[in-house]
Amino acid sequence: MATTPAPTAEQPMDDDARRLAELGYKQELRRRWSGFSNFAISFSIISILAGCFTTFGQAWNNGGPVAVSWGWPLISMFILIIGFCLAELVSAYPTAGGIYWWAATMGRPVHGWFTGWLNLIGLVAVTASVDYGCATFLNLTLSALLDGWAGTGHQTFGLFVVILALHGLINIYGHHVIDVLQNVSVWWHVAGAAVVVLILVLVPDDHQSFRFVFTERFNNSGFGDGDTGGLTFWFYVLPLGFLLTQYTITGFDACAHVSEETRGASRAAAQGLWRSIFYSAVGGWILLLAFLFAATDVDAINDAGGFSGAIFSTALTPFFFKTVIIISTLGQFFCGMSCVTSMSRMAYAFSRDRAVPGWRLWSKVNRNGTPVNAIIGATLAGLLLTLPALYQRGGIPVAFYAVVSVAVIGLYLSFIIPIYLRLRMGDRFVPGPWTLGRRYRLLGWIAVVEIAIIAVYFVLPIVPAGVPGNADFSWTAVNYAPLAIGGVLLGVAIWWYASARRWFTGPRRTIEESSSDAPS
Repeated sequence: MATTPAPTAEQPMDDDARRLAELGYKQELRRRWSGFSNFAISFSIISILAGCFTTFGQAWNNGGPVAVSWGWPLISMFILIIGFCLAELVSAYPTAGGIYWWAATMGRPVHGWFTGWLNLIGLVAVTASVDYGCATFLNLTLSALLDGWAGTGHQTFGLFVVILALHGLINIYGHHVIDVLQNVSVWWHVAGAAVVVLILVLVPDDHQSFRFVFTERFNNSGFGDGDTGGLTFWFYVLPLGFLLTQYTITGFDACAHVSEETRGASRAAAQGLWRSIFYSAVGGWILLLAFLFAATDVDAINDAGGFSGAIFSTALTPFFFKTVIIISTLGQFFCGMSCVTSMSRMAYAFSRDRAVPGWRLWSKVNRNGTPVNAIIGATLAGLLLTLPALYQRGGIPVAFYAVVSVAVIGLYLSFIIPIYLRLRMGDRFVPGPWTLGRRYRLLGWIAVVEIAIIAVYFVLPIVPAGVPGNADFSWTAVNYAPLAIGGVLLGVAIWWYASARRWFTGPRRTIEESSSDAPS
């Protein structure tokens, strides 16, 4: 694939570089991605081979089959509406800063400040959770393939560190092939998911009934004494199960973060964003229904804490069991690679506007147009966020679900701010070539309400032992999502009022300034 070098004084700017210059930025990143590659990165980050496999247990324990068969399409429709709202914004403002750039431009610097930090927290968390999930499945794969491999929690964490490092190295040294790998990832997810569905349909001797798949309810959460019909189930337990969908279909803002590297970004990034959601929603639902129909040994799945691997190990022969988990593990590896790409671009763009401590370091790009320091720093942040997983001792993986919750809350709260500001602007908003037209108001308010609701649910305790004051309370069972997000937000709020509000003016025009006049 041919690359498009950054424009120079001798080389006139193309339409993309000209639009970027109008938004205030020089073309520093290499614009070599096609529209399909832009779509591919979000489709890969959403990754139905990752989220559907790693967070299936959250829905199984909190609602059971109905949380999957009905919850997935319901929540997917709300997420698609959110995607439509963001697609309109990326069409108007195709910059690597994406979410926070929109907030600062449509609102004030303070809006951009908090949006940027929420988005960065979410991207770090989604990268960490995907790579930890990949490590979990790699551990399972090695246990199935190698005699003597114990598959312990500490081995999972060690594999997580290795995978995170590999993704960093691929993003640093694989700049010539990273967009090609994104394209390969799409086809791996499509073909891989199709193979898994066929295996689950054709190989098991028995399948569950339609009645089980579409009406059965479970409550293995520990809340409400296992009741599946009271208010606690419908308004607390079941919504917690929706974390499966809300987490899996996230990270689609990657289309915005790589828009400065995409040709025809004003249209291609917008289309890539909503299409990645739509196709993932359809493919993910088919895949999850195949899981449920193959889930004939309910007791074994319950004993495994709802872990999807128990479905495959009980329903399939050893050969097909290994085939399924290998397909998923490789899909998750591709997903984590894409997550590091998106996360590093956001870290680079936010640092470019001097909002991150040590911004001079993180905003540098090498001669290949790769933000190497941002890649290294952001992957290390993901490692730190996941350290509590070292202290997990069996049962429901609360530490993993806490990182998942941080990802969902951080990302979706960062979405709500520019969507609300777009609503506030009304007709003053100047759309790009892809626009919602007059539908923006209805869709925007639906998006705002849905995000506000999930932001409350996913900071709540996941298990009774995580409730302060409970007789069985344990810090290892605490959903630390509110602590992680609240702690960072408290720190950046103090920083804002103590210092940043005097010098952070939002997006800075690099097209006409040098870094020599930057504040300290």
